[in-house]
Order: sequence, then structure tokens, then C-alpha cells
Amino acid sequence: MAAHYLEFERPIADLEAKIEELSKLSETTGSGALDGEIEALRARAQDMRRQAYSKLDAWQKTQVARHPDRPHFVDYVGGLIEEFVELRGDRKFADDQAIMGGLGRFRGQPVVVIGHERGRDTVTRVKHNFGYARPEGYRKATRLMEMAERFNLPVISFVDTPGAYPGLGSEERGVAEAIARSTETCLMLGVPMVAVVTGEGGSGGAIAMASGNRVLILEHAVYSVITPEGANSILWRSARTAEEAAKAMKITAQDLIGMKIVDRIIPEPPGGAHSDMEAAIQAVGDAVAQELESLAGMSVEQLRKQRSDRFYAIGRSGLQ
Repeated sequence: MAAHYLEFERPIADLEAKIEELSKLSETTGSGALDGEIEALRARAQDMRRQAYSKLDAWQKTQVARHPDRPHFVDYVGGLIEEFVELRGDRKFADDQAIMGGLGRFRGQPVVVIGHERGRDTVTRVKHNFGYARPEGYRKATRLMEMAERFNLPVISFVDTPGAYPGLGSEERGVAEAIARSTETCLMLGVPMVAVVTGEGGSGGAIAMASGNRVLILEHAVYSVITPEGANSILWRSARTAEEAAKAMKITAQDLIGMKIVDRIIPEPPGGAHSDMEAAIQAVGDAVAQELESLAGMSVEQLRKQRSDRFYAIGRSGLQ
């Protein structure tokens, strides 16, 4: 698979193209005379990547959060969940593959896992509707969370969506009510719930599956009430750029932890989660395991109160 480079990664792309060219030349000569130069260039490319990712602005982080090669729901399930059994359908209308979920074991513990899936190529992106969930997707998530409570199973959710699908059919079938019901179910669960924003957490479509006891976010993920493009178009009538909107909206993990909207930032490998998918998935697994352990001894009442206190506190800093 060809690597996808973002605009700010162009110097790295040029250097890695030179490395590939020298590697092919070295294979032809077979002398190994270029090995030292190739290794030096690889070290330089890694250093450039580390420096670039250490000073990303909000718009660059938005681009990274949307990177097509970042780990998706199916990757986290494949790397963290054993004996996964997918459960489909909302028992009302249809199965929406923009949201997936089911039963499995997370490090030996039975859990219910749900999450957005965007798809990675043309066929899977169409199948998963690019991560834009319809009402039946949120009703499926609600059904699975209610099942988790019935069988006393913790819930792990992976959030990565531009937002809920705004099409006519979606509105006709009650997407607003489905989002509200899913959010309510998260808040009222009698079992521990840990949510992880892995890429782009967009609007109510994200919070419907992120209203857990703990909300974690990857280092270069974003979480917002509207996309920067939407804010620019609706709020400012295109008077600004999406880049300016992203910076003004305070949507990065570093902004959100300061406002206590998220509870923990999960570090990503140098170059982002897409540069080392295995390491990123392992880091997410370690963080989720620690949070589930911290919630394990809490009663139903304590879990609900903790969520209530957590979300009521947002935006109240400094108020009497």
C-alpha cells in the first residue's frame, strides 16, 4: 500500500522517495556501498517526522486525525479483542455498518465493544458510509449497551466519525432521537464504560458513544461540536478558512484535557498512529485496561454518579 503524505509531510516524502531510490540502486549493485548513506537518511527522516509531529497546529492535527491509514475500529478489535463476535442490526429497521459492535474478551475479560468504522478503500468506505452513522447505527449501539448492562459486562467504545449522517432518510427515521437515546444509555449504564476518541470525534454523532465514565483521546485526535469546515460555513459564512476555524475552536487533545472534556491523552508513536499501528493499538489497550481496573470496584450507583458529576462539571469551572 502506497503511503499517504499530508501537506506538512512533503519534505519527509521527498527524503523517503530518495531513500527508496537508493535502496533499489543498492539492490542492483549488490555491493552494500550505499547502506551507510541509506541508514543515515532513514535516521534523518525519522528525526524530521518526530520534529514535525511535536509542533502540529490544530488544523494539522485535524488532518492527522482524518489520515486514511490510522487504525480503525476493525484494527483495534483485531489487536485487542479476542473471540470477537459481531452482533448486527437494531431490531427495528436495518444494520448500519458505520457503527459496529459485539462481544469479545479484552485481555481475558468479557466485554461489549462498539465503535465507528470508516472503511479504508472505496468498497469498504461505501459499505461503512465513511463513518457517518444513520439512526439504526445508534439504535444498534443502544441495544448492545443495554445487553452489556443485562449481563454485567464493561463497555469499550471507539469513536471516529465526522458526525451522524444528515441525509433525508436519516432524518425521517429519527436520527436526533436515536443519538439522544444512545447518549442517555451511555450516561445511565450500570456497568463501567470507557470511550476512546481515536481519530475525529464529530458532533452528537461522537458524543452518542463517548458519554462514558472515562473519555480518552489519542494525542493527535480531535473532538468537536462541528467540523472546522462546518463552523466556517455556518457560523462565519466562509469569512474564515477551515484552518482558522480549527485553531479558534479548541478541538485538539491538548485543548480538551485543559478544559476537562477528556480525562486522558494517549501518546502516539512519532509520526502519528498510522506510522506504527501496532504500537498505537498497544498503547490504547494499556490505557483502557488501566481505566477499567480503576472502575472495577464501583457500584451501579457510584458509576452513574461519577458520570453525572463528570459531565455536569464541564463548563462550570470558576462558577459559583
